[in-house]
Amino acid sequence: MPIDTIYRDSQCEWVDVEAPTAEDMKFLHERYEINNLLLEDTLDPNHLPKYEEDGNVKFFLFRESTELERKNLNTISDISTKIGVFLLDKTIITIHRMKTKSINETKKQLSNSKEETTSQNIALMIALLMMKSFDDEAVSLMETMDNIENEIFLKNTNHTNQIRRLYKLKRKSGLNSRVLTISTDAIDKFKLLGLQDSEVVDLKDKHKDVVADFDHLNIQITNLIGMFLALSDQKANQVMKVLAIYSVYFLPITFIAGVYGMNFENMPELHTQHGYFYTLGLMALIVICTFIYARRKQW
Repeated sequence: MPIDTIYRDSQCEWVDVEAPTAEDMKFLHERYEINNLLLEDTLDPNHLPKYEEDGNVKFFLFRESTELERKNLNTISDISTKIGVFLLDKTIITIHRMKTKSINETKKQLSNSKEETTSQNIALMIALLMMKSFDDEAVSLMETMDNIENEIFLKNTNHTNQIRRLYKLKRKSGLNSRVLTISTDAIDKFKLLGLQDSEVVDLKDKHKDVVADFDHLNIQITNLIGMFLALSDQKANQVMKVLAIYSVYFLPITFIAGVYGMNFENMPELHTQHGYFYTLGLMALIVICTFIYARRKQW
């Protein structure tokens, strides 16, 4: 996508670059005198959030939560996408490899606003919307966790599937927490942009709220996994308990049947006229006595 100037007024100019090419990077370096090392940072899909200064260039590298479903949740690029923000006097340059909500929403807000703004304010708007993307992700993961919890405790579902969903949920939450924790330094650097204190405080408070939400979510998921494993163990113990009780019932009568199954001629009981019925009665009596004993012991 070509370099696009999407906003311009007397106070600032906003240049946006989506999926930059080598030619785009060369143009930005020559036109705005941006260090090539900073430009290269915007190309690394797994680069962590940070803040750097180089002369009159202030560089923020943010990450925005994405809605893409990835099979492998191994790196931060599986749950987020990066946005590079360069601030040069009255110019702001944003670089990203895919369409992002924060950029699109900022465009809409500027188009609906009749007042002029500054490049610092645009950077702040983008940062607030990126924090909102993580906030929305936290709400979504919390709803997913609640659904899994209801299925575990209220429905008879596939346990193998549930533990996989819990593991995936834990991985996503952990990666989001990592991104937000590393973003703290970049968020703090907004105080260097000459913005109003209240605006910077709003951004910091939003960041703290989202971090707290994911910390709470991580704890809840860990507790749920522990409860799930404990419940699975309890169900396994219940099965073993039932099997043990049945074995207690059948062990003595199996012993009696085994004795009478012996092939010996000298077994007087075999010639008793009603021996068969006596033996069945004895077996039934043993089962009844065992049942009464188990009930009294509350087994």
